Amino acid sequence: MEKTYQPSSIETKHYEHWEQSNYFQPSGNGAPYSIMIPPPNVTGTLHMGHAFQQTIMDALTRYHRMMGRDTLWQPGTDHAGIATQMVVERLLAADGKTRHDLGRETFIDRVWQWKAQSGGTISSQMRRLGDSVDWTRERFTMDEGLSEAVREVFVRLFDEGLLYRGKRLVNWDPKFHTAISDIEVENKEEQGSLWHFRYPLADGVTTVDGKSYLVVATTRPETMLGDSAVAVHPDDERYTALVGKYVELPLVGRRIPIIADDYVEMDFGTGCVKITPAHDFNDYEVGKRNGAQLINIFDKSAAVLPVAEAFEYSGKALEDFDGTLPDGYAGLDRFDARKKIVAEFDALGLLDSIKDHTLMVPRGDRSHDVIEPWLTDQWYVAATKMAQPAIDAVKNGDIEFVPKMYENEYYNWMNNIQDWCISRQLWWGHQIPAWYDKDGGVYVGRSEEEVRTKYTLDPSLELRRDEDVLDTWFSSALWTFSTLGWPHDMDMVRRFHPTDVLVTGFDIIFFWVARMIMMTLHFIKDENGKGIIPFKKIYMTGLIRDENGQKMSKSKGNVIDPIDLIDGIDLETLVGKRTSGMMQPQLAAKIEKNTRKSFPDGFAESGTDALRFTLTSLASLSRDINFDVKRLEGYRNFCNKLWNAARLVQMNTFAQVEGSDELGAPLDCGQHGGEMEFSLADRWIRSRFQKLEAEVHKHYQQYRFDLMSQTLYSFIWDEYCSWYLELSKPVFWNENSTDAQLRGTRKTVVGVLEALLRLIHPIMPFISEEIWQSLKPVSGETGDSIMLEPFPMPNNASIDSAAEADLEWVKGVIMGVRNIRGELNIAPSKAISVLLANGDAEDKRRYQENEAFLKQLAKLDNIQWLEAADQAPASSQALVGHLKVLVPMAGLIDVAAEKARIAKEVEKTQKELARIEGKLTNEKFISKAPDDVVAKEKEKAEALNSKLIDLNAQVAQLDAL
Repeated sequence: MEKTYQPSSIETKHYEHWEQSNYFQPSGNGAPYSIMIPPPNVTGTLHMGHAFQQTIMDALTRYHRMMGRDTLWQPGTDHAGIATQMVVERLLAADGKTRHDLGRETFIDRVWQWKAQSGGTISSQMRRLGDSVDWTRERFTMDEGLSEAVREVFVRLFDEGLLYRGKRLVNWDPKFHTAISDIEVENKEEQGSLWHFRYPLADGVTTVDGKSYLVVATTRPETMLGDSAVAVHPDDERYTALVGKYVELPLVGRRIPIIADDYVEMDFGTGCVKITPAHDFNDYEVGKRNGAQLINIFDKSAAVLPVAEAFEYSGKALEDFDGTLPDGYAGLDRFDARKKIVAEFDALGLLDSIKDHTLMVPRGDRSHDVIEPWLTDQWYVAATKMAQPAIDAVKNGDIEFVPKMYENEYYNWMNNIQDWCISRQLWWGHQIPAWYDKDGGVYVGRSEEEVRTKYTLDPSLELRRDEDVLDTWFSSALWTFSTLGWPHDMDMVRRFHPTDVLVTGFDIIFFWVARMIMMTLHFIKDENGKGIIPFKKIYMTGLIRDENGQKMSKSKGNVIDPIDLIDGIDLETLVGKRTSGMMQPQLAAKIEKNTRKSFPDGFAESGTDALRFTLTSLASLSRDINFDVKRLEGYRNFCNKLWNAARLVQMNTFAQVEGSDELGAPLDCGQHGGEMEFSLADRWIRSRFQKLEAEVHKHYQQYRFDLMSQTLYSFIWDEYCSWYLELSKPVFWNENSTDAQLRGTRKTVVGVLEALLRLIHPIMPFISEEIWQSLKPVSGETGDSIMLEPFPMPNNASIDSAAEADLEWVKGVIMGVRNIRGELNIAPSKAISVLLANGDAEDKRRYQENEAFLKQLAKLDNIQWLEAADQAPASSQALVGHLKVLVPMAGLIDVAAEKARIAKEVEKTQKELARIEGKLTNEKFISKAPDDVVAKEKEKAEALNSKLIDLNAQVAQLDAL
């Protein structure tokens, strides 16, 4: 091993060896274990959320692989319809072209060319993260095999009546001219206005207070051209008599009804609400309940139509509506129309007031344009009919959420599920397998040839294929089985389905997780025809935020690239990376300022293992996880600690080349047998390791990676490095140590480290492999890679409670002496004498058996056992149980300073004693507290009284100096 830990020198070589050796492919005779990676968008790069989830997936995969399971971690990427199309369209725009200039077929070819050039970025980054996915099975949601699965599902659902085309309200992006999913809508709080308009009552009707109009409030004046009703609450006595009457819609001149609906809040505004079913999701539902008209006033760019379109909720156009809109609005952008409408209301005396108003504005996450609820023809999956089996799968325990609390969110959404809009007005994606004749007849099939045969169509009938593509969530909903070869190649499906666990974020429970469950249960059946679940467990991770709890985003300039943390990045490069491409100079300046303040030195190289360990240590069950780079620095030190510990082990298990720092031949570490004598420390660390193994297994089963990381860290740093390696030095350095003693300690120090490396390998694959390989000459291991070795299993027979108790006593004495040194400001290098008093026979035995340990590690020149009759000199003391560890103070300390220290300790002890005695004299506490609680408080009081007696005795001794 090199003297210093340099992650960059070991990571690539080990990963390339693993991959080239096909170690990531399924193997072994154990039960199958499989995980499907949530496919990242092919357009992007891995962010901290990806690194977080993939570290967990890799840890699970490596753990179960080492446990002998036939393990598959399936990789792949998503074609990311709108995001990918945007990227290529921007490239065309730089050349002054649009996709329409190329035509659909040529444009799609251009997208495939871009994917071939850029699609490998994520795969490269995953390799840097150490992901042990089976690269030979890498999939892409536009691969032919997956495309075939998509067509198969679409056709089957249509034939079963579970997929249909209908005119409904969708999230419409006026910039990209496509419907988008809810997850692609960012609702942002913005400052706007609340306009109050007067709508004249028709037919001479007046309100209870004699007004000839109703005042309605709106944040979107432009939609009033499509109003089809005014709604009031059924119990609002101000308007009860008006229900069923009409108002004259200003500017348009249409009569629209006054309706009653529970949706209206009586105490909000005037209690009157304009209803525009074709341009508001809530209004759509109100209109549906009350039979209102659907009047669309916008085109696909959100500009006002020359003639409005009216529809019934069945989708049929109303014959008695001519679509007339006021002059001067045709072609106006919706926000220009807003200004014109407000001005005309004002001119007519119908503008009641304008008030400042804070509201949530829906914007496209890529276009940043305001999303328009728009009435359009789209394809839908009848999710309402498919939901119940998916609900039951969780209720009956076939699928388990971890943490369990997310089940409630799942049920809430599934019980109120709406049919799923799956069509998108894009060119890049799975083109919908539907064809139309000139009269609008719809034919669905896997190909045009199949359609003609299926529907017995005349060969001369001209057909036009649907130009829309499917929502990317549609193809990703099939991910767990389409990637395995469904519908034709079922061997892998039968072997690895259902998968064992899905690791994903809670923010896509509805958009992906629920839809995978519905689709898989519907299409994957067992031999009895029962639907098969896609995964047995769903481990929901929190969202990675910055150290201040802020969401990471490019606009905030707080995004952290995991590769930058692994390799390190200087400040100037980091600033340039974060501000690159910023169109707003003020925002770029702000981001630069914050970056320089937060990371004045950039990021130091941490290596992959330190990053992975940091991420697992953060994997609690909370919804939000703050990532602090300082914590990463601490775990980089942890890697150094492990590295240096391994070098110390090597120095004591390999011969030293005379006159050189190099290591020579391996020493006898018991790998070939021979008599061995194990010290107390050897037996202690072996016993402690058995308990560590059991803890780690438990944490894997419970998905508590944070607790597992804490447990591993504590054992490696505190027990193995700080204590055991120190306790082994007296054996290695003592000229009188026998061969059996040396052999026993060498075997233990190597054996525990080797098993410990296997234990941490799933989280820290690179450093564990490098150290493990270096130990092979002394460990006796002959395998090619640590990842192929068995995961350590606990053996209760190896637990040595007596050794643990004895060693804890030794540690207590040593810590007691070290604490006294610190209190008395005695240098660690100065040898001192210690007296042991008030001990019992067990204390005396432990002292006699471990005197060498105590002298070596506590730097003592003499230890004296005091019998009960012996008088101790003035000493500073520490307690190990009832045993007093005394350091005579004569000639060692400043008496005045020590008396001052003891006085402070007396004061502190008296305060704590007074608090406890207050409890014990409180009748309410005594009568209500459980007996064991009262007993513990009494024990505390007794201990504090004893402590005060000892402290006062120490003062008396000091007075005698």
